[in-house]
Amino acid sequence: MKRKVVIMGAAGRDFHNFNVVYRDNEEYEVVAFTAEQIPNIAGRKYPPELAGKLYPDGIPIYEESKLAEIVKENNVDEVVFAYSDVSYEQLMSKSSIANVAGADFKLLSPEHTMIKSNKPVIAVCAVRTGCGKSQFSRKIFELLSKKVKVVSIRHPMPYGDLAKQRCQRFASYEDLDKHECTIEEREEYEPYIEMGGIVYAGVDYGDILKEAEKEADVIIWDGGNNDYPFYKPDLMITIADPHRAGHERKYYAGEINVRMADLVIINKIDTANDESIEKVEKSIKELNPKARILKASSPITIEGDVEGKRVIVVEDGPTVTHGGMPYGAATIAAEKNGAEIVDARKYAVGSIKETYEKYPHLDRILPAMGYGKQQIAELEETINAADCDAVLAATPIDLKRLINVNKPVIRVRYGVGKDIEGGLEKLLDEFLKEHKL
Repeated sequence: MKRKVVIMGAAGRDFHNFNVVYRDNEEYEVVAFTAEQIPNIAGRKYPPELAGKLYPDGIPIYEESKLAEIVKENNVDEVVFAYSDVSYEQLMSKSSIANVAGADFKLLSPEHTMIKSNKPVIAVCAVRTGCGKSQFSRKIFELLSKKVKVVSIRHPMPYGDLAKQRCQRFASYEDLDKHECTIEEREEYEPYIEMGGIVYAGVDYGDILKEAEKEADVIIWDGGNNDYPFYKPDLMITIADPHRAGHERKYYAGEINVRMADLVIINKIDTANDESIEKVEKSIKELNPKARILKASSPITIEGDVEGKRVIVVEDGPTVTHGGMPYGAATIAAEKNGAEIVDARKYAVGSIKETYEKYPHLDRILPAMGYGKQQIAELEETINAADCDAVLAATPIDLKRLINVNKPVIRVRYGVGKDIEGGLEKLLDEFLKEHKL
């Protein structure tokens, strides 16, 4: 008899787990997905083109708040948790909801969900959202590109038409427009395009891997949130954040990434205190004694003068929302360069205002939310309504490409410090030699 399953997700790991474990598997019937963290995902379907022959009508996606109701009404046997960046307290609370409703609660392992590539894979993952994995992924891409052909594959962010987003390749700004990318997608893809690189993403990571392997000597897995890799890594790098010391033991799936790592990089040592850095290092050694540990600064550069100016601060959305950070690089830049931060909450409209209600730890800063055309328009309206001299934006994209802003936009960038480049390059040379590249 088939076991009935609900997959709890956020339009990423959930679809991947389905594709590699449940699609075409006659032992199971996936009755629904649930959605959390990302707006406008619920109310859709995982389309039949992706769901396979067992699901000719596709699979419905509901709000996570309806989980208990779905389990009871469908006599569900298993609830599979399949998203990331949640505290263990939250995770076990969700388990309790599923258990009381009558279902087992399940976490699939990396071993059962990672796909093996025929090309060497370097995975870059993190302890939490906002640790700095994206700039390390890009730095590794930059260093390797001088010697071999490299393609990056980014953790999924399929917020549009899922069937059309099955396999996406981004190599130009026109590709971003063609695929109608959200702000969150552009934040990850645009920096690769600026470097002349290629990045893949989408929904079906089996198909994506086949395409990427055609044009790469080495594949970089650029992780999302603190999720573990979709592909089996030949070199696993995990980024830790001393600004959130202790979180490597408290958040799913960050601890998995630490325990799997060949190398852990303690990032942002230039802005963290020694006690926090030491706490993270001690924790890593206890969780994974075999891992190499490197420390890195994350230098912040500001492209303009803000001294004495009143600014509205725009930070990377996921980092300061479900990532839990109360500030980001733009806040640090404002404070170091003598700018006055204007409280963005007073000007928030629509879903931007709702974001502040959902994440009450946010203070003054404006998260760069843009999960759809309406939300992008509301972000634009919020910025334009603000009484300030300039916008200080630490989102990795150029906001002016996407919204019409009625005041100057001064970009803040954060990168990889020179203090780690030598050690990182040596590690990559060893990797290429090992794989005869």
